[in-house]
Amino acid sequence: MKFTLHDYQSDAVDDVLNTLERARTAWQRDGEETSIALTAPTGAGKTVMAAAVIEALFYGNETFDVEPDDGAVVLWFSDDPNLNEQTRMRLMDASEKFTSSDLVVIEPPFAQPKLDPGKVYFLNTQKLSKTSKLTRGHVADESQLDLNEVGTPDLQGYTIWETIANTIGDDERTLYMVLDEAHRGFNTKTSRDKNTLVRRLVQGHAGYPAVPIVWGISATIQHFQEVMTEADAAKDRRAFPSVMVDPSRVQESGLVKDVVSLTIPNEAGNFDTSLVKLAAQRVVESTERWADYAKSQGFTEVVTPLLVLQTPNTPEPDDIGRALDVIAEQVPELHSGNIAHVFGDHKRQFFGRWDVEWIEPQRVQETPSVRVLIAKDAISTGWDCPRAEVMVSFRPAKDNTHITQLLGRMVRSPLARRVPGDEALNSVECILPFFDRTTAGKVVRYLTGQLEEMPGSGASKKILMDGRELRPNPAIAEAVWEKWDSLPTQTLPKRGARPVKRLVALAQALAMDRVLPGALAAAESEMHSVLDGYATRYRNLLDDQIDEVWRVDVQEIRGTSTSSKLTYREFSMRADDRAIRSAFEDAKKAFGADIAQSYVNHLAGEDDGDDDGLRDAYVKTAALATIKEVREKVDQEATDLVNQWFARHRVAIKALPDVRQQDYEDIRAMTTDPQRGELGRPRSRMEDFAVLDDFDQQAMAPLVDRHLMSDEDGMFPLSSLNEWEQKVVQAELKHDTTLAWYRNPVRSAVDSLGIAYRDQQGNWRTMYPDFVFFEEIQGEVRASIIDPHGHHLDDAVVKLKALAEFAEKFGGEFHRIEAVAQVGNAMKVLDMTIPAVRDGVLHEDKPAVEFYRADLAIEYTL
Repeated sequence: MKFTLHDYQSDAVDDVLNTLERARTAWQRDGEETSIALTAPTGAGKTVMAAAVIEALFYGNETFDVEPDDGAVVLWFSDDPNLNEQTRMRLMDASEKFTSSDLVVIEPPFAQPKLDPGKVYFLNTQKLSKTSKLTRGHVADESQLDLNEVGTPDLQGYTIWETIANTIGDDERTLYMVLDEAHRGFNTKTSRDKNTLVRRLVQGHAGYPAVPIVWGISATIQHFQEVMTEADAAKDRRAFPSVMVDPSRVQESGLVKDVVSLTIPNEAGNFDTSLVKLAAQRVVESTERWADYAKSQGFTEVVTPLLVLQTPNTPEPDDIGRALDVIAEQVPELHSGNIAHVFGDHKRQFFGRWDVEWIEPQRVQETPSVRVLIAKDAISTGWDCPRAEVMVSFRPAKDNTHITQLLGRMVRSPLARRVPGDEALNSVECILPFFDRTTAGKVVRYLTGQLEEMPGSGASKKILMDGRELRPNPAIAEAVWEKWDSLPTQTLPKRGARPVKRLVALAQALAMDRVLPGALAAAESEMHSVLDGYATRYRNLLDDQIDEVWRVDVQEIRGTSTSSKLTYREFSMRADDRAIRSAFEDAKKAFGADIAQSYVNHLAGEDDGDDDGLRDAYVKTAALATIKEVREKVDQEATDLVNQWFARHRVAIKALPDVRQQDYEDIRAMTTDPQRGELGRPRSRMEDFAVLDDFDQQAMAPLVDRHLMSDEDGMFPLSSLNEWEQKVVQAELKHDTTLAWYRNPVRSAVDSLGIAYRDQQGNWRTMYPDFVFFEEIQGEVRASIIDPHGHHLDDAVVKLKALAEFAEKFGGEFHRIEAVAQVGNAMKVLDMTIPAVRDGVLHEDKPAVEFYRADLAIEYTL
């Protein structure tokens, strides 16, 4: 893969591969038809995950411990040829192994008797219709068969139905059918007797077999699951448990924007002109901000923000024209070529004086000359446009569903990552001229609860009604910021991490960034010396293992036609080059492909003409990899060198652009255990200065001072805090020693302090304590973690233990590490820096509330 998968993507890919392996076994062994569903919110990277799965099916994958399926054939099916083409290009962009010839769009004439293994074929609904050249001559109902009229399609020897049936019937091939946006073609209105084309393909018809393995992919998988469950109940198809991606993990990854800012008039009325002007100003500001960021990072390509105008289903052209006139006043260089529409009629439109061309939805993102896009609903299935940052909707308040559907297509981050410390560049703005304060509360409630159209919504996504940008608070002393810089945070372990691979990745990065020229050669030389040393230390054991590699044990079984008795004979023979190469594959897994191959070259020397010497080098390297002690020692030496390089080059790495710094943090996390990471200072923060009262009416949020990020008056709104979190903040600010505080963002970012822990299923997760307070203790700035957390929540115990483990490792760097909870009418606190408290939490097994009721806890003074 060209991309490094995020943790949630790796988990999903692993789960899908394991399920597909079970499905393949069920088909090959028992002839059982199966289905699997992958559901992930918009912006999660479903196509990237699919690319990783298909690449592993075709070529195998060491990380996921998957062997290639040599007979794998993938049929990718959707109801939109444009979506298929978009998917085809995305698969090509994501995989380093797919070529154009591997990704085949089925077009007439298509004269293959079977689909070829190792290829992905794209098919859409229209090509299965009666009028399609791919199906002409096919009869869906056998009772209507007329042999005098049946013929194959023009210039084709087979209908597409026959090609698919022949592929299914080949024992050497396994057909995997991917249903993209799987809610299409499966709906509750379609009865089982009146199959859609998709159902006919999936379930079989007219003597043609059902597809053995069906894999549905969508953000809304419910209808697909219902149909597959129905098929399973009728013993037609077995449905495996669905693979579901948690929207909060997608939000945490930074692939989708963190903030949705709503701008709504204070009262009912026609404010469209003034708010369109505001939208244009926001786009201009965003354009300048992206240009500044690109300049600071040394980027050659700059994000060009897009303004989306959403119209009613029957728009008034003159109204749209007036809106465009207002935008042009703020963007004087705007001309008709910078404006496009995606209406369903695909025709040129005239809006006042503006002559506007239609554009294919999938081309909007790659056409930066388009600055304003005019649309109606969700534009199209599968469409997204990360550079769309501002939307003005002329829809009335009752159309909040249409608004969120389109907004949900605008949430991908333009750089496919979070801009560190800058929430303004991680936001999307929604301007609603025909809403007012009465309807504002309803749309906010709707947005925060709409997981399908608004990915990652809920606690981890900010929905702002009066969003304002906060900057570093000038009243905060530099000593406080320096303390923040020094605080520990933790990385999440990576699946399939190996120390030598981590070393090679770091060496390549250091060399590429010219931080340490020749780093890869230095790493290889160091590892060669280590392997040479351990080869000498474990010489006798190594000699035995070399003999094992050279020896291939064989068992011969003989029988005769005159007797039922079998004779067995075991003997050994010398390994050939293929057997040696097979043994060397284990060395590549143990030491990494780069180090293993370079060590072979090191052993063989410069005499490339000596085949025996090269063969001996492969055997010795393979033999070393079989010795447990050597593998462990090499891993430790690689880890030590990585730690030395990170420490030695910390300042130089900090000076690199954001995207490069993130790569180093990813390398730092390439371990099986959490690692200490580096915190960065926040640059920009978006917070809501409005709250909703009990009647869904807007009111001003309470404000407090001394936050690290503030408005021009040095204030920070408490809109994101619940009632007792606000009480904790007010209580801490009363202390004479308190210098500053920080609301820790719930996201994986350089400006967020994270603590790694295992959840109840044993998976690695990150918790983000609510607050960091800074106090002056005996003339020194000390930091304290204060984390109010409900003891009734399912994760309460595991997070208490995570906080205790963090305190065990890093407690000396904090003044207090406190978990706070309300027990009855009192607030109780557990300070994990106290050994007795920490040990009790770590080693006792009981509900969270019992820890707060025990003598370990004391009352928290408000």
